[in-house]
Amino acid sequence: MYMDYGAGKPVDKRVLDAMKPYFLEMYGNASSGHSYGNAAKEALTNSREKVAQLIGAEKAQEIIFTSGGTESNNLAIKGAAFRNKSKGNHIITTAIEHMSVINICKYLQKEGFEVTFVPVDDKGVVDLEKLEAAITDKTILMSIMYANGEIGTIQPIKQIGALAKEKNIIFHVDAVAAAGQVPINVVDENINLLTLSSNDLYGPKGVGALYIKKGTRIIPIDQGGGQENGLRSGTENVSGIVGMAKAAELAQAELEPESKRLTALRDKLIDGVLDTIPQSFLNGHRTKRLPNNANLRFSYIEGESLILSLDMQGIQASSGSACSSKTLEPSHVLRAIGLSHELAHGSLSFTLGKQNTQEGMDYVLEAIPDVVKRLRALSPLTPKEILR
Repeated sequence: MYMDYGAGKPVDKRVLDAMKPYFLEMYGNASSGHSYGNAAKEALTNSREKVAQLIGAEKAQEIIFTSGGTESNNLAIKGAAFRNKSKGNHIITTAIEHMSVINICKYLQKEGFEVTFVPVDDKGVVDLEKLEAAITDKTILMSIMYANGEIGTIQPIKQIGALAKEKNIIFHVDAVAAAGQVPINVVDENINLLTLSSNDLYGPKGVGALYIKKGTRIIPIDQGGGQENGLRSGTENVSGIVGMAKAAELAQAELEPESKRLTALRDKLIDGVLDTIPQSFLNGHRTKRLPNNANLRFSYIEGESLILSLDMQGIQASSGSACSSKTLEPSHVLRAIGLSHELAHGSLSFTLGKQNTQEGMDYVLEAIPDVVKRLRALSPLTPKEILR
């Protein structure tokens, strides 16, 4: 029972079918002036339109393609920071961003920028009053994720976008975890820059996109042949981009019913665990959360032991962000919402997807209590009363 869709999703077969001709038959370079090149160029144009529609962008030209979410975040934040340095050197972000945002901000601090990491509350929601208080006359950029892929909490993006517009600050949103899960409209939400990843839409890995609102000025971080409107040089990955566009098209068409289905499965899992296992808790907001996310915490257990035991039962989950799971340090997201090292290490993240079913949830809810009880029995820290 695969429940680690936040770390990796399979490519939708309909996406794969859309990509195949661009490997074998329509393999031209979009920069070439002949018919093969023109076919590739047309595929890129159509793909921009489909991705733009997913996020409510007004113009397809506002979409440029990259190698994934990390590159899009780098291009957005570094590009906006260096382009607007003459106006100010202050950037605002949060303590629960993806490491590709946090590490960019730490790099920019070494380059002379000031960065404020605005705190979140114990559910992972950005404190709007503290966000507004952090703004100075040198603030040029705010980078705040749409939703956290680890604990599932969705941020008040529309209010933050309105604040950014009022203060004339560029607003960047990392929407990798949220796109395809919840409706996004970059115009209504006053977003200047928005990051997307193909894999999180059931498209191929190694492809991403950056929305750049018309009039938002950034500079490229790499130099080359000037593809993608001069902002992302390098021969476009046409087959991958076609796949991402097909994935975006399917995500938009199926968002409402799939979101409703996943929300029901998510709530069944959360309620089932909290009702049957003592000293179990939910991390993140109960309702303002992604439809596919259930992040649960168990006292007196190491999350890694739980993952290994569940894997032996045929259930795959995660103890934290897959992008930082190689470190033994507790998740920076769980620490930011106030959990101690011990409690953070006892957390488990389930991210649901297309192959999860009601029957699968029944199996998981039957397996988890016995696994938790057995692991707790092995721990000398477990109080005897909860083992009965």
